[in-house]
Amino acid sequence: MSTALNYKSFSKEQETMDNLEKQLICPICLEMFTKPVVILPCQHNLCRKCASDIFQASNPYLPTRGGTTVASGGRFRCPSCRHEVVLDRHGVYGLQRNLLVENIIDIYKQESTRPERKCDQPMCEEHEDERINIYCLNCEMPTCSLCKVFGAHKDCQVAPLTNVYQQQKSELSDGIAVLVGSNDRMQGIVTQLEETCKTVEECCRRQKEQLCEKFDYLYSVLEERKNEMTQIITRTQEEKLEHVRSLMKKYADHLEAVSKLVESGIQFMEEPEMAVFLQNAKTLLQKITEASKGFQMEKIEDGYENMNQFTVNLSREEKIIREIDFDRGMSFISHLYLALGSISREAGPHAQFVPVISHSCHIPAMHRHLPRL
Repeated sequence: MSTALNYKSFSKEQETMDNLEKQLICPICLEMFTKPVVILPCQHNLCRKCASDIFQASNPYLPTRGGTTVASGGRFRCPSCRHEVVLDRHGVYGLQRNLLVENIIDIYKQESTRPERKCDQPMCEEHEDERINIYCLNCEMPTCSLCKVFGAHKDCQVAPLTNVYQQQKSELSDGIAVLVGSNDRMQGIVTQLEETCKTVEECCRRQKEQLCEKFDYLYSVLEERKNEMTQIITRTQEEKLEHVRSLMKKYADHLEAVSKLVESGIQFMEEPEMAVFLQNAKTLLQKITEASKGFQMEKIEDGYENMNQFTVNLSREEKIIREIDFDRGMSFISHLYLALGSISREAGPHAQFVPVISHSCHIPAMHRHLPRL
């Protein structure tokens, strides 16, 4: 009876170990995984060397060095589920190692090759000459036969020690196999989270780039409008300065003519001959009279030099800019473009540039040149 029980327990333990060994077999070389072990995105495992062999077979035209593919990128299919595996620039070396499977392989090999330890049979503390040979199911502890007959476990249910040992060892092996499977699923979650991190970084990079492009365009629109308005002020300045300079030249010419006339009059007054003096005095007096009464003094009106007509009030535009936000910011930018367009390009040199935002304004010509937001 005892021999049959031991054989049955041994068979169950061997079956559990065989099932665990099947989980550790590489589908390519059909041997136990050789470290390093890599996990594919589909959660199946391969020896890295086998993964490299499959990759080279699927990409025969990629350059190799020493039997190893040196090109980056590429793809191959999982031998277990035919899922396509896309590699990055690191090739098969970019696949993540399954450290838990590698540790389980080490433990399995140690257990498989370790000889059974020969040790002294533990003895009962209550009965010194009795070996511990049964297991108390109620107290969940090993004990001896005398404890069951006369001792503390006489009212408890017991079972052969070997049977309980094989049962719990089998449960432990099954638990290890479950851990291997759960680790594969957990590794898949980790891979998904890593991809999520990369996606978040890429999406944020693109959004920042698009945002900077829109603001750069807005800067260019503001710079263009500033230059246009500056040119209007410059043209007005040139017109006013030209007018003032023409008056200055006119007055300078008149002063020069009067100075010459005065000089001629002084020289003529020194004429000693009265007859000669009287012959030319009338003509000279007429010139002096014309010079005194004929010249019209043109004055510049008060405030001629003032440029306050070019005042620009951008308080509304500033408010719009400060209210730009992600959920509705592009609409505000569009309104700002229209506001800038409301500063009339055709205004005269004395026009007052006070741009006003109007939700009903419509400027088709400018709107056609705005970017689609």
